[in-house]
Amino acid sequence: MIASSLARQLRDAGLEWHPAPGDFFRIDGPEFASDETFTVSDMTVEAHEFDTGTILGFNGTTEWALDSVSLEQSLWLPREDQLRELLGGTFRSLAALPGGGWRVTTERAGEPREFDASDPESAYALALLALIDVTALR
Repeated sequence: MIASSLARQLRDAGLEWHPAPGDFFRIDGPEFASDETFTVSDMTVEAHEFDTGTILGFNGTTEWALDSVSLEQSLWLPREDQLRELLGGTFRSLAALPGGGWRVTTERAGEPREFDASDPESAYALALLALIDVTALR
């Protein structure tokens, strides 16, 4: 799972989240000091679409005194498969590094780039962050 700081960078760069079952998220804000991770699920946390925005409703969650939280107060923690899918046709490979860690290689406009991190998810996230930054400049 990627770090909250990297997830925040992706969000701030413009990555949009459309909650779906199986998605991981944290409640983000100074009033929530916990690093507890939640999973969107039809049983416990459901996304409710309204004209005013998306609300994540907590159904039967006794540990929290929450009924719901807005999407803006939530921080999506994309999974490895989601990050890889978001890289689309730029993704070339994922490889384990000999000394430990992982490398994601992407290619855009014939130019390969490599992104190293301690885990595959973070390497994918760094590659996606670079892709978002490049496409934002177009």
